[in-house]
Amino acid sequence: MNGIHDMGGLHGFGPVQVEKDEPVFHSRWESRVYAMTQVLDTKEIYSLDEHRHEIELMDTPSYLTAGYYGRWLFAMERILDRLGILRRDEVERRIAAIGHDARSYDPPKASGRNWPLNDRDKVHWGAWRKDIMVSAKFRKGDQVRVRNLHPPGHTRLTAYVRCKTGVVEIVNNQAWVFPDTRAHRRGEKLQPIYNVRFAATELWGDQAEPNVFVNADLSEDYLEKV
Repeated sequence: MNGIHDMGGLHGFGPVQVEKDEPVFHSRWESRVYAMTQVLDTKEIYSLDEHRHEIELMDTPSYLTAGYYGRWLFAMERILDRLGILRRDEVERRIAAIGHDARSYDPPKASGRNWPLNDRDKVHWGAWRKDIMVSAKFRKGDQVRVRNLHPPGHTRLTAYVRCKTGVVEIVNNQAWVFPDTRAHRRGEKLQPIYNVRFAATELWGDQAEPNVFVNADLSEDYLEKV
């Protein structure tokens, strides 16, 4: 999927402003969203890739203004609603009750919810790999080109490296889950990940600083041999 969320390598956003003595969280609600996400992780309700894809579905103004944890909250609410675990109308009723007198609010009963999940519906959260080895198509030193892929759903293939040529520096042939399929519950599609080195001039043209290089970790399905 192509969208505003894929901001890597883009120009025009100005210098990065470093906040002196920046706190871990700027507001209490941010810490709560973080905590809720960690709890949901232990329940195996949705994967990291599903979460990322849901954020990619935000409209551009919302994505740019919601902030980091605002995007997390957006994804959490939408996924829980879609899975029938916590409906949006329940959240709205709770918000309205808090605006009046939260003590008089009677939480909805658990009956009718899609909870607890069946084992077949549970998923793993993290950027997951298995302790097994898989056969690698490329070797260290191979020159590879990034494929020109524009899938309609989730992808971890950032736009600025598509169609660019680099050199494999590290071959990690442990069995890594492929994010593009796991995001949509279409299987793990286990494969190696490669650390590929690109010249800045290859990525951004002659105006890029010479003798500068960028390394990117890329799944095998993103690459082809030159």
